Amino acid sequence: MIPAGSTETNRSEPALHDATSEPTVYEYRVLATSKTSTMEKELNEAADAGYRFGAVMGGETSFGGSEVVVVMSRETSTSGEPRFQYKLLAASKTSTMQKELQEAGDAGFEAVGQTVFSSTFGGDEIVVIVERDADNPAPSYEYKLLATKKTGTLQKELLEAGDAGFDLVGLTVSKTRFGGTELVSIMRRKRAE
Repeated sequence: MIPAGSTETNRSEPALHDATSEPTVYEYRVLATSKTSTMEKELNEAADAGYRFGAVMGGETSFGGSEVVVVMSRETSTSGEPRFQYKLLAASKTSTMQKELQEAGDAGFEAVGQTVFSSTFGGDEIVVIVERDADNPAPSYEYKLLATKKTGTLQKELLEAGDAGFDLVGLTVSKTRFGGTELVSIMRRKRAE
C-alpha cells in the first residue's frame, strides 16, 4: 500500500547544453509552512525573485509537524525577472477541487504539482499548485478529477478518460473526511480552439 502523500507531482526539466559550454548552475529555495494560505504567498514572492516551481511534498517534517514543502529553483545565469504566477488550491472534497482547478485552468493556469496535506480540521486536503507563465501562455485545458477507492476502478476510469483525450498529470493517495482513502488523479485535455 502506498502511504498517503507519497506519490507527488514534480516538474522535471533537465538542463540542455552542449559539451563545450559551462554546466548550468541552479539556486534553490525551500518553502515550508503548515498553512496553505501562507504557501501561496511564499510561492509568488519566490516567483517575483525569478524562481520557478520544482517539486512539492506534504507530510510530517522533523521540526514543523504537518507541512507543505515546496522546492523552487532558478538558473544563476538568468536575470531573475518575474515570469511565473502561482495559485495553491486546497480542498478536502474532490468536487470542490474539480471546480477550483477548472476555474484556474480557465484563467490560464496549468497544474504543475499535487500532494496531500493534513489539515487542522481533520482528514487530508488535496493540494494542487497551478502555474501561469507570462511569456508562454498555457493552452486552454479542460480538467477532470478521478477519485476512487479501488485500483481496478481507477484503471477503468483512466482508460475511459484516455479514450476521451485526457492525459494524466497527477496522482495521490488521500484520506479525506468524507470519502475515506481515495486514489485521486488529475487529468487534462486541450480544449478545441
